[in-house]
Formats: sequence, C-alpha cells, structure tokens
Amino acid sequence: MAQQKTPAPAQPSLPVTLEKALYLIRSTLLTLNDANRTGNYTVLRDLAAPDFQARNTAADLGLNFLDLRRRNFDLYAAALLAPQFSEAPALDQRGMLRLAGYIPTRPQQIQFDLTFQIVAGQWRLFAIAIATPEAASAQPQAQVTPVRPATPAQKKTP
Repeated sequence: MAQQKTPAPAQPSLPVTLEKALYLIRSTLLTLNDANRTGNYTVLRDLAAPDFQARNTAADLGLNFLDLRRRNFDLYAAALLAPQFSEAPALDQRGMLRLAGYIPTRPQQIQFDLTFQIVAGQWRLFAIAIATPEAASAQPQAQVTPVRPATPAQKKTP
C-alpha cells in the first residue's frame, strides 16, 4: 500500500535571507555605535540611501542621537546577541525593507526600527529609530511593540 505524502504548508517567503537581515541590523547598529563614540556621523550618513542623505546632515544625526551619546550607551551587544524580531522582515508598499525588534540586553534593551531602500542593488539605510527601554522581566514575552520614539534623540530619521 503506497503512502501519500502531504505537502508541508508553504512558509511565507522573506524579502531577504535571515543572514542578510542580521547583517543589516548589526552593521547599522555598529556604525551608529562608532558614530556615537566619535561624535562623527558622516560615515553613517554616507552609507545611507540618497533620500536619507538629502534629509539629514551629519550634524542633524548628531542631534538626533545626542541622548545615546551623552549616556555613553554602547550598542556593541548588536555584534554579540541575536536580534529578536517584533515582526517578520517585510517590504512595505514602496518596496522598502523594514526590520523591527530588539536586542535582549540588560538592564536596558536595544529596540530598533530600521527601514532600508534598495539602491544600485544594495539595501541602504532609509530610516532609523533606536530606543533603550528597561528590559522586561525574565518571564516569556509576547511580541514587542514596534519602536515609536518620543524624544528627539530617539526620533525616526527618514
């Protein structure tokens, strides 16, 4: 008697591989970390999409991330810990890639909401929002709400 195999349900396809998403998150946060440590936001700006560059000077970025810099908040954990997505990586109606979630650091988490635009075949930063709320207790956690910054230092910069 032949057995009939039932096909597995189709997995939703991601707009980028998980490895690429992790690379984009880590490289962006580490570039921001270097900018905060040096006070020089030129490289962060220069690596971003042309629309981001047109809307933000290096000085603007310095002001947007002043709070992180003043607190000497180190984003190095982005290189060490796996980011947790609050929602699956997805393309918006304009074809922009959105990566949102957190890095489970303590006592404060690193929440990120990053948008990337494809430019000459490469994903380049289009918008960034970073927040550092207190980490939740060690109990299992439901989905994290996407970052909605309230202060200029955590402002999403298009």
